Amino acid sequence: MKKILLAVILLFLLGGWVEKPNEKEEAELYYKNGNTKYNLNDFKGAILDFDKTIELNPKFTDAYIFRGFIKHTLKQYEEAILDYNRAIELNPQYADIYFNRGIAKNDLKQYKEAILDFDKAIKLNPQYANSYYNRGTAKDKLKQYKEAILDYNKAIELNPKFTYAYNNRGNTKYKLKQYKEAILDYSKAIELNPQYAIVYYNRGVVKHDLKNYIGAILDYNKAIKLNPQYAEAYFNRGNARYELKNYRGAASDFDKANKLNSDLKKPIKN
Repeated sequence: MKKILLAVILLFLLGGWVEKPNEKEEAELYYKNGNTKYNLNDFKGAILDFDKTIELNPKFTDAYIFRGFIKHTLKQYEEAILDYNRAIELNPQYADIYFNRGIAKNDLKQYKEAILDFDKAIKLNPQYANSYYNRGTAKDKLKQYKEAILDYNKAIELNPKFTYAYNNRGNTKYKLKQYKEAILDYSKAIELNPQYAIVYYNRGVVKHDLKNYIGAILDYNKAIKLNPQYAEAYFNRGNARYELKNYRGAASDFDKANKLNSDLKKPIKN
């Protein structure tokens, strides 16, 4: 009787062991849970699941990438970079990882290092419009304006509907005092996305500098209509109205701008 009972117990234990998922399968479950929590905006919960995924399977590249992306979203840039570093060690031919790491370095104002990552992403994927665009942004920050425009040109060539690239190229041309060309870029961005308040504002700044105050006011009006909390647009419209000797309108705009942002002292460029 004792032998029979022992056999039954062993069979039960063995059966339970066979049905238990192995560590890789369990890691996959945690990874899926992490994805689900991310989609529910439970970022901290998602990170915990990705932590467990990596604990169970330290070579789970996508878990490092996704965890890094969430940390980046939470502005934990340095920690995000550590995850991207590990993902690159596991898969050095994955262009998206270099791109993500470059974005994090941009956010840390490590522009030269960011450019190196975008260079690598482009080498791995020469059709990567976003990499050209973000490399252009980094070069602009380093005041490499002509080189930045070349990158924006390439991004637009690859994606002719790249609204942000037109806006940023317009900003860079503005810095080079290429005002008419900047206006053309802003106008194209508006054509592609008529709800893009910043572009109306930016175009208004250029018109303002060209002393086209009425044109500038029309653009500031549109920016304010799209974003009623746009303090800079009120402030700059006040300046334009002042130039046209509409002092009452200017005072009203300055008051509104001051209520929204008391630090405004001069026109601000986006």
